Amino acid sequence: MTTVLLTGFEPFAGDAVNPSGQAVEALAAQWAGPATLVTEVLPVTFAGAAARLRELIAAHSPDVILATGLAGGRPGIAVERVAINLADARIADNSGHQPLDEPCVDGAATAHFATLPVKAIQRDIAATGIPAVVSHTAGTFVCNHVFFHALEAADASTRAGFIHVPWASGQAPAGQPDLPLSDIVTALEIAIRTTLDAVPGADAPTVGGTLH
Repeated sequence: MTTVLLTGFEPFAGDAVNPSGQAVEALAAQWAGPATLVTEVLPVTFAGAAARLRELIAAHSPDVILATGLAGGRPGIAVERVAINLADARIADNSGHQPLDEPCVDGAATAHFATLPVKAIQRDIAATGIPAVVSHTAGTFVCNHVFFHALEAADASTRAGFIHVPWASGQAPAGQPDLPLSDIVTALEIAIRTTLDAVPGADAPTVGGTLH
């Protein structure tokens, strides 16, 4: 049986809710298989999130790892392409820890590329009318940290990646973009099903780059 590990995050930075965690819980409630879906809402702490993710990977040996988090201010779904080995926190995490210019994993590579079919995922989400882009920066906070740890911990046959989501409708500060939570849930399900349907190592031959 194919196993998918899907994670989101708890609220942080003063927000009452985090749509990534809400979407993960909503998708878990409606998931119809056939793959087994394992879900978790991670703490927004560098140490705790990475440790819990690695525990889940060890316990479930997932075939696909999709971590998700909030990128408030982005206008749509952002399918991340690159995780960098850098923790440089603009704000403290939920435990009060604020690493500056530290590696996510000592002695590891400078960066890892996602092993999900990022362009195919973006294409399939956008085809439904939900705004989606391929993103080349996952930041340097806990989201990127978890993304990097997922790729470090995954074995050669496991496909792993990260998706940033915007604020859900009714949650965004005035003037900031948002999406209905139902669209975020739909986007995550598309990401999983596109990955499961794709040939491992293959991606859509579409433009995903940027000029700046």
